Amino acid sequence: MHIGNKWSKFGAIALAVGITGSGLATQTTAADLGGDCCADLEERVAELEATTARKGNRKVSLTITGWVAEQVMWWDDGSESNVYVTGVGTSNATRFFIKGSAKIRPGLSAGYLIHVEADTADPLYGLSQDDDDAAFGVVMKKSFWFIDSKRLGKVSMGQLSPASDNTAMFVDASGTFVPANWAMYDNNFFYLNSDGVRAGGLRWADISHCNTRGATNRIGFAGDCGGGGGAGNYVRYDSPTFAGFSVSADWGEDDAWDVAARYAGEFNGVKVAAAASYYVNNEYRGVHFDQVSYFQIGAYIQHVPTGLFAYGAYGHLESDYLPTAPANLVDSADNWYVKAGVRRKWMPLGHTVLFGEYGERNDGIDQTAFINAQGSYATDSNVKQWGLGVLQEIDAAAMSMWLVYRNYEGDATLAPTQAAAARNIDFDDMHIVKFGGLIKF
Repeated sequence: MHIGNKWSKFGAIALAVGITGSGLATQTTAADLGGDCCADLEERVAELEATTARKGNRKVSLTITGWVAEQVMWWDDGSESNVYVTGVGTSNATRFFIKGSAKIRPGLSAGYLIHVEADTADPLYGLSQDDDDAAFGVVMKKSFWFIDSKRLGKVSMGQLSPASDNTAMFVDASGTFVPANWAMYDNNFFYLNSDGVRAGGLRWADISHCNTRGATNRIGFAGDCGGGGGAGNYVRYDSPTFAGFSVSADWGEDDAWDVAARYAGEFNGVKVAAAASYYVNNEYRGVHFDQVSYFQIGAYIQHVPTGLFAYGAYGHLESDYLPTAPANLVDSADNWYVKAGVRRKWMPLGHTVLFGEYGERNDGIDQTAFINAQGSYATDSNVKQWGLGVLQEIDAAAMSMWLVYRNYEGDATLAPTQAAAARNIDFDDMHIVKFGGLIKF
């Protein structure tokens, strides 16, 4: 009996069981197994080979892809400064995809996608002056199946991204949208200061709020107010691409819908991409809103020979309030963002991207937070951001690394109350420097 060969097969079983989650691999010495330990080993190997997912079954493929993204972030709020090791915020955070498809007949296929996000210390959802961890955890972001016809388009069903999720952001082809975009991924949950003192517990999210996320959840995505908070339970249709154009539409339960149109092409060395979407949500009835809607549009242009590029995005939010809603609520908000720079391959390592950015958010107010913190509604608010950065792609490792500086400044006006007149609050600037990287697999 060749015990060494049998033992290597037993190790393969343990590894496969650990990967598939179908059992618990246990380390055991040969002395613990007894004399008849390996009598059924060949049968167990054959059984495991038949049930372990490797490349899918004979009909449906299986592929695992994803990336890991982490960074070091220095921040200064005017009163305090520190250095954190963080993720890059949900939506761009470390994740993996399990996906596959099968051909039903020529031109028609069926498939699936499972998207799991492993969001470490999250600068969007939890990091603040008081919390340097704030792990969002492992989250099932998407799980859906689809039928795809080359002639008629694709229909998807399950937990998936609606058509308006990141519509304007994803046309940015500069390679820099992870470290630099119009959503407030860096300092969303950090507290606001005014003259070195905390402004009653207000956070940057409270002046960069999206009513499409609900009235009280303190989500300051600011530039990405479409899609109702990202992936949800939807039925979605995506058309085939005709001459660079495509359209998408979906419906989500209780009760949301959106539509989107996209274009991408290249002419005489000029690369162009554009996208627009419109999102409507009726889900938040009962918390002041009757309906909220968001329109966004983004465009990217690059002169390929020189690498010069420009990107811009605009969004407009409308909130229709119930008759029972308090007075003085701001019913519209808008935001815009521009980025320009050069993308050139100056070295064999990969493309280098140099860029600058500027954006504004107007009246993105979380009124519940202002009432709790200041005792009054806000009648307007403004956030300005600007930044400079460099990103280096490393083609041989499917990797990019970046160094970015960003500055945020904001203010708000409080409505008058019986005890106080209307007044303006100028918030202290926030400075951020981050160095990080993303590697794909």
